[in-house]
Amino acid sequence: MKADYKNWMPKGMVIGTACGAGIMLLLYIVFGLANVLPTGKLKTVLGIVFLVLTILFLLVTIWMFLMYRAFSYNGKRQMSKQIIEGTASYVNLPDGGKGLDVGCGSGALTIACAKKNPKAQMIGIDRWGKEYASFSKNLCESNSKAEGVSNTSFMQGDACELLFEDEWFDAVTSNYVYHNIPSHDRQAILLETLRTLKKGGTFAIHDIMSKGRYGDMQEFAKKLKDMGYSEVQLIDTTNGKFMSRFEALWMELSGSTLLVGKK
Repeated sequence: MKADYKNWMPKGMVIGTACGAGIMLLLYIVFGLANVLPTGKLKTVLGIVFLVLTILFLLVTIWMFLMYRAFSYNGKRQMSKQIIEGTASYVNLPDGGKGLDVGCGSGALTIACAKKNPKAQMIGIDRWGKEYASFSKNLCESNSKAEGVSNTSFMQGDACELLFEDEWFDAVTSNYVYHNIPSHDRQAILLETLRTLKKGGTFAIHDIMSKGRYGDMQEFAKKLKDMGYSEVQLIDTTNGKFMSRFEALWMELSGSTLLVGKK
């Protein structure tokens, strides 16, 4: 059995947009080219509208397909795998320790951290919402089994209100999660995650930490240091760390940053 981590660009979205392009093309042919309507202003307007929509849907489909191919675990680029393994490389757990992965999705980062720290326990939480219906607790458990990993567990949870005590984990991780949560203060969500980290524990959180989504992350890093965190780094992952600047630009991942450090 082989692990199936799915794709961060859901296949159904690609297919749905491609179908939309096909429908728009059909409507353009029917109302813009065929003799269904008499020649005149209405036919011209409808023809232009459906042609423009066909082109837009086609461009979005191409973009989604390229995203799907780049993120595929089975393809040549395997960006998802590179990001997961790169983030997990910062996570070091003591024997008997506990780590938390927030927004575990298909379990990829949770499992990568568990494989790197076989004598510790990793817990993955996620809300597994309808937006990513292909991800589930059962999928995470199945992937752990396929990878031969037994030091993982998965449960439903809310990143905005974690049901864990303060300083409960030796490490906390997350990958491309918080930017998906509607919020005017994503730094507060980061603090909620870091609340569960023990003194001396490590954190590795990767997301699109652009100023528009997160505010001033340099100031946030300084705030963490003022709170007593001994190490805080903001690592740009869009200039060769996980992806090139060109990839980050066309995939709209500009601002992707890895926040790592120790409490």
